Amino acid sequence: MKKRSELREIIMKVVYQISILEEAKLDYDITELIKEQLEIENEFVSSSVLGIMKQKKDIVKKANRYLKDWTFSRLNKVDQAILALGIYELMYTDTPSVVAINEAIELSKKYSDEAVTKMINGVLDKIYHEEEK
Repeated sequence: MKKRSELREIIMKVVYQISILEEAKLDYDITELIKEQLEIENEFVSSSVLGIMKQKKDIVKKANRYLKDWTFSRLNKVDQAILALGIYELMYTDTPSVVAINEAIELSKKYSDEAVTKMINGVLDKIYHEEEK
């Protein structure tokens, strides 16, 4: 059984794949993309990927509201996937906020540079404080 942090990495990879396929205007099956990444079905991964895709417009709007001198579309696809996952977990799940933010930061440290990690942290922190009000 994989740890939640490993599952989040799979979610990020699937969301990344979807964005590449959409940009190339290619057909895809979300369930198949998930199956390619996991040996056994996992509800957390499936519901998160489907939730991110369902809430994508709101997630992008929320990100753009807090990105300073950037827009969501200017981020590379990996950073978009990490930020989307973080925002999704903060806003649409019962994952503790500190966990959602920390997990996104850890993914960012692994896949992005320090400036992007700080930017993701800042955006998620602002969303967290706004949502708490």
